[in-house]
Amino acid sequence: MSGFFDNLPPEDAEHIDRMAKFTYELRENHALLLKKYGVNEEAELLQQIKNGVTQEHPAYEDYLSMRILEETRQLVRAEIQEYLAGVQA
Repeated sequence: MSGFFDNLPPEDAEHIDRMAKFTYELRENHALLLKKYGVNEEAELLQQIKNGVTQEHPAYEDYLSMRILEETRQLVRAEIQEYLAGVQA
């Protein structure tokens, strides 16, 4: 990524950098919740809840949080791609 920001105006580079950091924070918080339950994806946690392996509360709330974190991360990634496409046009 050396030189990635070289051809961008400083305000665009700062905006992309903030969005990238936010994406990282979302991913890391999602990973912490997965680790809390020893699962690789939120669907596994939901299955554990359905099977009675894991207590519903607070696991279901954590499951919903995982979904929100991942959906938000995907939205921010798409926004970064759109922003970059607009800047590079």
